[in-house]
Amino acid sequence: MMEVIEKLLILQDRDRRLIRLNDELAHVDPERTALLAKATGTQAALDQAKQKVMHIESERKRLELDVDALKQKIDKYSIQQFQTKKNDEFKALGHEIDAARAAIMKLDDQQIELMEKIEAAQKDVAAAAKLAAEAKKGVDAQMTDLAAREANLRKELGDLDATREQLAAGIDESALARYERLLKNKGENVVVGIAHGVCGGCHMKFPLQIVVSCKQEQELITCPNCGRILYFTRDMDMAMAD
Repeated sequence: MMEVIEKLLILQDRDRRLIRLNDELAHVDPERTALLAKATGTQAALDQAKQKVMHIESERKRLELDVDALKQKIDKYSIQQFQTKKNDEFKALGHEIDAARAAIMKLDDQQIELMEKIEAAQKDVAAAAKLAAEAKKGVDAQMTDLAAREANLRKELGDLDATREQLAAGIDESALARYERLLKNKGENVVVGIAHGVCGGCHMKFPLQIVVSCKQEQELITCPNCGRILYFTRDMDMAMAD
């Protein structure tokens, strides 16, 4: 095998690893966003449950104030009854007192219903708080693992970049330029074998002359269809594909 092919194959291996590491690193931020969304979702559910309790409690207090206002009216009407000397006015005030007492009874029933709702809503808060705490604990652990993985990926990428730079420096400029151009346009499969007499990249079937030229290893041979750099090794099965 030509020395330049050997060097390009090693470089290609490093580039494939770099591509995979960069792909892994590209998934870190979306994973982090998804984890934060999970924690935010459970916290939002907890906040909503708390708001529900506060809303019901506010409604109960409003009813309580209404009851207090009615009681004050009853006291007022009772005093007026005591002070009046007119029978019809006394009866009218009595009707007002009875109406106020009936209204208080209805409000008391409503307050009881609201208190039951508050109790149920508080149970929902407790359940939501438990879920939020569990989610936060899990997310915190996953975020820690994710941060460690990101740091490891960045370190490995840095080391690989340095190694790649050294490898690239030892390759013929013309061959390297062709490789870099193909890497940009074709992806990670740049230097490919010719097993079965076909291109390992685009799978075009080669004429005999190209196969012979690859075996001679006198110069860089490229696929006439896709432009990839071709190589031959003695362990390749050269039985021509149908």
